[in-house]
Amino acid sequence: MVRYIILRVAHAALVLFGTSLIVFIAVHASGDPVVMMMPADAGPAEIEEFRRILGLDSPLHVQYIRFLQRAVQGDFGRSLRWGVPCLPLVLQRLPATAELAFGALLVSLLVAIPLGVVAAIKQGSGFDDMAIAASTLGITMPTFWVGIMAILLFAVRLRLLPPSGRGELSNCVLPVLTLSLGRIAVLTRFTRSVMIDVLAKPYIVTARAKGLPNRIVLGIHAFRNALLPIITLVGVEIGSLMGGAVITENVFAWPGIGRLVVLAVYNRDFPVVQACVMTTAAIFTLLNMIVDISYQYINPLVRY
Repeated sequence: MVRYIILRVAHAALVLFGTSLIVFIAVHASGDPVVMMMPADAGPAEIEEFRRILGLDSPLHVQYIRFLQRAVQGDFGRSLRWGVPCLPLVLQRLPATAELAFGALLVSLLVAIPLGVVAAIKQGSGFDDMAIAASTLGITMPTFWVGIMAILLFAVRLRLLPPSGRGELSNCVLPVLTLSLGRIAVLTRFTRSVMIDVLAKPYIVTARAKGLPNRIVLGIHAFRNALLPIITLVGVEIGSLMGGAVITENVFAWPGIGRLVVLAVYNRDFPVVQACVMTTAAIFTLLNMIVDISYQYINPLVRY
């Protein structure tokens, strides 16, 4: 078990290293932030002096090594727009994004897993057809469109919920439901597929032949064996929730990391972009590592 955890930590470190390299190259290939920040009448000497102050006059590989050394210590530099350290700025927005992402994850699990299990048990019935149709529709609808339609219906027309902002519980309803809709659709279809496969296994047929109650067959023998691939998908969906939060936060003016990174991209504030991406990647990698380690407790036969 200890060896398994050490290998997973090493794998996570490799993933974060690759992410840091990709995001560093991407932000520097997008344009020169110095030119964007300087006044239009600034001369070449002023631009070069400002570039030297920011440390952007060094070769790219030197800048990357310097960035990596500081990032390991939690130092991503200072925001070019707000003039404050980047990491505290990102961490200040983290609770809002976590509230949105994990609220959507909780709603997705509470709705999708029972729906998928029941659809598998009633395979071929009208309920099963409705679940498949609803999940297909949920997958095809873009998140931004769902958010805009939710605002128009529940905030503008019916005036039941606030259209934007964060603070009250009512502010969470529309963004959480918008973000969770696509995840519900994916998890429902996957849970149904896995449960149908498990229910056809010989040990399920044997358990039923022995006269075991249906709740024992479904709850212990079937669902427990279907749980491992479902947890795997949940780990992947966490990344989708973090990515989808970028769109949802901007639609609902939600003050999270997603909204911050969009503002940073508009302003060419590349230290903030790097801090946002690396923080999100670290959280996603950590959660996936926890999911992988949990396999050992669900199924001790799983090995690295």
